[in-house]
Amino acid sequence: MIMKKSKILFLLLMSVFYVVPLHAQSRADTKQALQKIADRIINSTSFKFINPETNKEYSSLKGVSFSMKMKVKSRYNHWHYTNGVLYIGMMELANQLNNKKYLNYVQHCMKFVFNPANLDYFRKQYQKTLKQPEGLQKVRDHSWYMFYRMIRLDDYGTMGASLIDLYQHHKNADYRSYINKAADHVMYFQPRLQDSTIARHFPHNMTVWADDLYMSVSLLARMGKLTGNNKYFDYAAKQVIHFHKYLWDPNRQLYYHCYYADTQTNGTAYWGRANGWVMMAQADLLSALPKDYPKRTELIKLFRQQVRGIARYQSKSGLWHQLLNKTDSFLETSCSAMFTYSIARGVSRGWLPKDFAQVADFGWRGLMKKEITDNGDVKNICPGTGIEPSLSVYYSRPRRTDIAMGEGPVLRAGAAILNMPHYHGGIPAYKTYHLVHDRRKNNK
Repeated sequence: MIMKKSKILFLLLMSVFYVVPLHAQSRADTKQALQKIADRIINSTSFKFINPETNKEYSSLKGVSFSMKMKVKSRYNHWHYTNGVLYIGMMELANQLNNKKYLNYVQHCMKFVFNPANLDYFRKQYQKTLKQPEGLQKVRDHSWYMFYRMIRLDDYGTMGASLIDLYQHHKNADYRSYINKAADHVMYFQPRLQDSTIARHFPHNMTVWADDLYMSVSLLARMGKLTGNNKYFDYAAKQVIHFHKYLWDPNRQLYYHCYYADTQTNGTAYWGRANGWVMMAQADLLSALPKDYPKRTELIKLFRQQVRGIARYQSKSGLWHQLLNKTDSFLETSCSAMFTYSIARGVSRGWLPKDFAQVADFGWRGLMKKEITDNGDVKNICPGTGIEPSLSVYYSRPRRTDIAMGEGPVLRAGAAILNMPHYHGGIPAYKTYHLVHDRRKNNK
């Protein structure tokens, strides 16, 4: 009897030693992959300007002769919403790994932009172009045009959100001035429907884009936390609830890419990244909300509803498709990373049942196995995609490697996975059956 018990104990201990190293190794592999991605990005960011006519490069534009051809050299130094998500991912990685290198990188990027000589140089380009016929369209040819234009959420939403995260560490007055201006724009100047739902003037007159939930809420949520003013939380919560009303399909348990207010119809696509933007917006808002916020319970309910729907469409690889309900569309990285991040954070923060950790875990395994190379490259990222009436547009989008559109969400997903408690499966089945057996025995 003693020998039998000793053998059982030995087997149990062996199983523990067998499982734990595998999980520890998985965490080590995740850290290594994230560091490779982040380090590659840092090493490929030049922090330089280039004049294509002369091919001369500059570290600063102070005292440099003016040219309408001057450009920012590295795409990671562009003022663009994709880099806003990337910078957020870098700072979350810095926090998770306790490594300031990644926080310092974001500070370097922002100082590069907010350098007065650099800003004045490109402001002059912008203003001269704006005076030309169709100047508002032509400014797109110039670096940092979104910084000055500031009329669409793409121009300032996620960049303002990343600036708030950075401001927590670097209390720069110029940062705060831009943050306040961005918050005013989203609160008071964005186009909206009569019920205050944020919309765009295209492709139809007043179209609700799923993308804009993140472009607005990422900024509003952080602004509420920064200022302690509930008006930002209230407006963010209103957007989540209203976007759900206009975009949610209760039959497929997915969000449409858009809603056309003029025809009162939805678009045709259940686009992966559109759903990713919605889920990530909800996760960011719930992360910032006070625990006693009045609509918190309603918002968690909507978040859970979307997660349950998305989990139904996860492929056997752990990834999700470009068109979520179309398995003949390609497996896409950015949406897979957005879902993985949001679900991992939801489990960690208690918004989701613990068993959803498996969904996030399979998502991350898929990204590690199929989309992240040994060199830290990130593959199969759908570039920017507008709203079209035909699914063929979504099917035919190209797949890119190493663009911030996917790199930022992947960094966020990996950092969230490292922070997520490992799921052990709850109460073992044999214990449950023992309870039933004991009850039956006691009732005899």
